[in-house]
Amino acid sequence: MAWVPAESAVEELMPRLLPVEPCDLTEAFDPSVPPRTPQEYLRRVQIEAAQCPDVVVAQIDPKKLKRKQSVNISLSGCQPAPEGYSPTLQWQQQQVAQFSTVRQNVNKHRSHWKSQQLDSNVTMPKSEDEEGWKKFCLGEKLCADGAVGPATNESPGIDYVQIGFPPLLSIVSRMNQATITSVLEYLSNWFGDRDFTPELGRWLYALLACLEKPLLPEAHSLIRQLARRCSEVRLLVIGSHSVAQAGMEWCNHSSLQPQPPQTQVF
Repeated sequence: MAWVPAESAVEELMPRLLPVEPCDLTEAFDPSVPPRTPQEYLRRVQIEAAQCPDVVVAQIDPKKLKRKQSVNISLSGCQPAPEGYSPTLQWQQQQVAQFSTVRQNVNKHRSHWKSQQLDSNVTMPKSEDEEGWKKFCLGEKLCADGAVGPATNESPGIDYVQIGFPPLLSIVSRMNQATITSVLEYLSNWFGDRDFTPELGRWLYALLACLEKPLLPEAHSLIRQLARRCSEVRLLVIGSHSVAQAGMEWCNHSSLQPQPPQTQVF
């Protein structure tokens, strides 16, 4: 049984984590018996590693691939939609396609919007400032009393500090993935025991659209948390025209329409 040295002419794609040089052993070394010293153990590992092929091709039975591979896993905790209120498959596919287009546009133009200068009154909180982000996104008034006020049309005279800044592309493009995940967690926790508002919907949609794949486990958990909460809210607001209208407004904000540079929003 010949031993193949660890060094070879083949270039390694990655450096070895723990390179081991060939061990100097006596001629009486017998690889068929259990090692008695650390040097003999390392030498035996080297011999076994040299016998492993560089490429291994799995022998897969093609007949098994004909079987159904997709598995539907139900999201535990979500309340089913009442009869007559479940969205159609066509509507779901349309929303998914629209959301995918939004994500691609955001990633494509992220550098451009990141370079846009923010207004003087826009001061983004630090990533770990939970209360600061809640006030920044939802406004100091809503965070203070938790009441859902009447919707107000955006205009130059609006005090965004009081009603919250909209998710402008020039703002969300400056947020890294850690900040996006943190803010999504802050707003999801706030939504856990409060009513849905259009301001919250716009920010949730914008943050979800800015998440990059592959999603981290924290992002998966937040999306499941949002799904459960939304299913609960759906049961509470069926028949409520005002909240249903707010939900439609949330969906409509998925389109990116040409607007002035500093005001383009989801």
